[in-house]
Amino acid sequence: MTITTTETTHPGTPVTPYDAEDPRLAFAKAVALGTAVIGRVGPQQLANPTPCPEYDVRALLGHLVTVLRRVAAVGRGDDPFALPVTAAVDGDAFQHAWMAAADDVDDAWADDSALQRTVRLPWREDTGAAILASYVNEVTVHTWDLATATGQRPAWDPQVLSLAFDGIRFMPGQNRAAMFEAIAQRIPPALRGAPPFADAVPVSDDAPLIDRLVAWNGRRPVTALPC
Repeated sequence: MTITTTETTHPGTPVTPYDAEDPRLAFAKAVALGTAVIGRVGPQQLANPTPCPEYDVRALLGHLVTVLRRVAAVGRGDDPFALPVTAAVDGDAFQHAWMAAADDVDDAWADDSALQRTVRLPWREDTGAAILASYVNEVTVHTWDLATATGQRPAWDPQVLSLAFDGIRFMPGQNRAAMFEAIAQRIPPALRGAPPFADAVPVSDDAPLIDRLVAWNGRRPVTALPC
């Protein structure tokens, strides 16, 4: 199938009560760009492969909905792994499900205390603010996955990319398989899924920030260096 590349313009800074350094603002911006990319996915593209080998476009859309639902669960102090890896969405109502989950995130993180609460996940224990920053990374990288699979070129926000990069570099660059095998033992078997990150892919220091970010997440952008 031929994919025509289109430019996805940035939807602008969301109207929020948060200051520029608040990770909730960066998360809202990442969600806004994800909304724009999801809105441009055509029904004929749902079976397209994505840079995530285990997901086609339809499955990735369902997973993105789950990501937001898990972020909301973290903000409320609930168990995010009570949710499946990929959300079941009626028909092709991904945009509606995504927006409903985004509203749930806003409600769950509205109280500032959510940023200071200690959050314990199978792979990390940190403040709510730090965990939310790591989810900025997940939303952004999956938005790149979806855009790549459907021929879109989003206008990435440098502040969001920078926070996402800072939020994910707690992981080592290499030998991640063993790390994820140990983490998987702390997650119910039905919710484990495939390892979320391959080893980091080398790119040049002057590659675009989005390329450096997705490469650190184990993706292979067009600027990737030979292995």
